[in-house]
Amino acid sequence: MSTTTVKEQSKTLASDAMKVSHLLGEIFSFNSSLKLIHWSVTGKGSYSAHIALDQAIGTLLDVTDRLVETSFAYLGDLNITIPETHKPADFVAHIEEFYHTMERRRELFTETFSQSIVDDYQEGIKQLLFRLKRLE
Repeated sequence: MSTTTVKEQSKTLASDAMKVSHLLGEIFSFNSSLKLIHWSVTGKGSYSAHIALDQAIGTLLDVTDRLVETSFAYLGDLNITIPETHKPADFVAHIEEFYHTMERRRELFTETFSQSIVDDYQEGIKQLLFRLKRLE
């Protein structure tokens, strides 16, 4: 049986809060990058991409709000900083990479209800990728 002190638990919680805060900022920046893409998409299939991005943005913003609020409830106050947002040249690759980022970082959320919200976020990304790749 292992034991931890209250001080050790407090340090772990603070470290977790810092990591979660960083990821939440990245999520917000990613969501914003989708809006930049949404505004500027052109060419063949651009209308369907425009609509798919708009639908995904709505879904992902709602899920992001749930994840942030749940994280505040679980970890206490968070210091979220949003990184600078850029419009990527290859937006499908950008979206796929962020899906994998979420997959790699999901262990930051140790409770199942938060992991369920992460599942919803990843599902929103997968739905977007399906629409962008298959529904021109």
